[in-house]
Amino acid sequence: MTTSQKNLAPGEQAQAFLSREVHHHFIDGDSVPALSGQTLTTVNPSTGAVLARIAAGDEADIDRAVLSARKAFQGQWSTWTPYGRQALLTRVAQILDENFEELIQIEAMDMGAPVSRLRNSKPALMKMLSFFASQAANISGETLMNGIPGNVTTMTLKAPVGVVGGIIPWNGPLNGQFWIIGAVLASGCTAVLKPSEDASLSVLRVAEILYEAGVPAGVVNVVTGLGKEAGHALAAHPDVDRIAFTGSTQTGRSIIEASTVNIKKLQLELGGKSADIVCADADLDKAVPGAAMGVFANSGQICFAGTRVLVQRAVVDEFTERLLAFMDTLRVGHSLDAAATLGPVISQPQLDKVLSYIDVGQDEGAELLRGGGRLGGEFENGYFMQPSVFAGVTNEMRIAREEIFGPVLSILPFDDVDEAVAIANDSEFGLGGAVWSQSLSTALRVVRGVHTGTMWVNCYGYIDPLVGFGGTKMSGYGSKGSAAHMENYLYTKSVYIEL
Repeated sequence: MTTSQKNLAPGEQAQAFLSREVHHHFIDGDSVPALSGQTLTTVNPSTGAVLARIAAGDEADIDRAVLSARKAFQGQWSTWTPYGRQALLTRVAQILDENFEELIQIEAMDMGAPVSRLRNSKPALMKMLSFFASQAANISGETLMNGIPGNVTTMTLKAPVGVVGGIIPWNGPLNGQFWIIGAVLASGCTAVLKPSEDASLSVLRVAEILYEAGVPAGVVNVVTGLGKEAGHALAAHPDVDRIAFTGSTQTGRSIIEASTVNIKKLQLELGGKSADIVCADADLDKAVPGAAMGVFANSGQICFAGTRVLVQRAVVDEFTERLLAFMDTLRVGHSLDAAATLGPVISQPQLDKVLSYIDVGQDEGAELLRGGGRLGGEFENGYFMQPSVFAGVTNEMRIAREEIFGPVLSILPFDDVDEAVAIANDSEFGLGGAVWSQSLSTALRVVRGVHTGTMWVNCYGYIDPLVGFGGTKMSGYGSKGSAAHMENYLYTKSVYIEL
């Protein structure tokens, strides 16, 4: 950013960034074009208009970025102490705090989330950076007993694995990238990030800010482009030591296959079809808005969205009536509308996919109670979808089994807790889930019974890096947050010393 741009208001700074003719890769501390010279367009989901052009990276660009990351890993960055990396993370947090308003303006226009939602995400980002700063000073091995005759001391050391490939989804790249960047800066690794071609701009801007904050050249590199080209090349690159990926289960399978070239360890957060269980004794004043926003937040574009809302039959009618009334309070609007609750979905293909599931649900016999269409009028050029509710859904229907990734909620009635647990577990996914009950005994019974990586009780969607979250079954493996998160960026070295 130039000196004159630093004096601009956040919105003007965002516009100055977006006005660049092409947004190039960020490699080795510099903005560089794709070696092929090719570009892609990215579209504002609120308007359908072209927002910017980005570099169309391929295998050659990934090679260049990996070389930069390897050089940085083996260079001066390797001599930084834990205190130095911790201080760097603290400085990064301060500069991101100062630039956050500019970043959310870019994010809102690039991926469509309302600025109100993005603005409210700032405390979560600051907590994440604070968490990783603490982890930088808490990497430790052990001194171990051994059964070797003589005077032999044994220990383990933890060391950074090297170059980490990070493949970032489009549903929240501004904050989501820091699950990778934070761990990289804390551990001493380096990274090559490949954001989604649908939402790359905040990742590119963050890379520039990190460099301005003092992150050495080559430690964080960004290559934009299509997943089948740049993303696949990153996953298959023989000089990338680990991959962190968030996205669909189908793409996750491809990454697992590509990673076999050098047996990379993976951290995968994949698809979900989470069950949100509302018991008859639930406090509906909390359960209704909690379950609703467990689906509709971010226009349903959250991996652990609780799209299967299981409601005990005794309160189905009351819950449904209250749910429809709550939906009347939701405001759909342009991503820069500060009063909007929900924005558009990310793209025309995604909108088409979500709308196709409305047809599927009705064809299978589910009752569409609300929504189901594309919004017109002032929203006709954007990718706006009416928040939608199906009743009379059974767990055999496709809308209850397949990840829709849009604002579509399905109500499934149940009779008793054992049936609810059985329905929740009748899924290939195991990412999130919740239970609403005023009985702690009932709640814990459900928590213990549901096979999923994260469960919420009388709430939905809380994530804290101190606690962490992750998936099971077809929803992936590897923790985000907690001390276990750092294990993806470290390896253990056993040491034997004969004195």
